[in-house]
This record gives sequence, structure tokens and C-alpha cells, in this order.
Amino acid sequence: MKQQMMHLVLPLFETIVFLLYILCILVLMWGIVLAIKDFFQTELRHPTRVDSSYNITGIRSFLGSYILLSLEILIAADIVESIINPSIQDLIILASMVVIRTVMAYFLHKEMMDAKKEQEELKK
Repeated sequence: MKQQMMHLVLPLFETIVFLLYILCILVLMWGIVLAIKDFFQTELRHPTRVDSSYNITGIRSFLGSYILLSLEILIAADIVESIINPSIQDLIILASMVVIRTVMAYFLHKEMMDAKKEQEELKK
């Protein structure tokens, strides 16, 4: 009974993992498109470097939030994948990926806070 249930549910979870990977890519690409659009608008609208620098710092922070969101979606997909494939090797890979992505997210968040501080200093 348990085995039959797993055979029925397993394709559903694999589809969910696949959709999470697709969502991650879409979120990241959407953030990149919006950041590029904002960058060009900033460059065309602001003739002074100080104004442009202030806005670019905001764009960096904005893009960083999309990158962080995509990393979180990847971690969720990896967790679901490790639940449906619970081998020791998969768990080690998951743990490694979560650590790497968490470290990346930490430093990206730190950079976003630094950019916000820099933006506030430019505003003065």
C-alpha cells in the first residue's frame, strides 16, 4: 500500500521540483530585465553622475532582492527533492548546496545593506 502510494505521489513531487526550478529562473530573469530597464532609464534621465550613482545603488539593491528570492526558491526545491530521494548522497549534496546558498544569501544581503547605506550617504 505504502509503495503504491509513493509511485502515485512521486511524479507529482518531481513535477513540483521542476516547477520550482522554472520559477527560480523566471524570478531571476524578471529581476534582471527590470534592473536593466531601470539602469537605462536612469542613465538617460540623470545627467549628473551623483544622481545616476544614487539610482544605480537602488537598482543594485532591487536586483539583489530578486537574486535572494531565487536562491530561496532553489533551496525549497532542493529540500523537496531530498524528501523524495532520501539517499545519504542526496542529503550531503543538499546540505552542501544549502550552506553555499545560505552563505551567498548572507553576503548578498550584507551588500544590499551596504548599498542602502551608501545610497543614504549620497542623498545627504
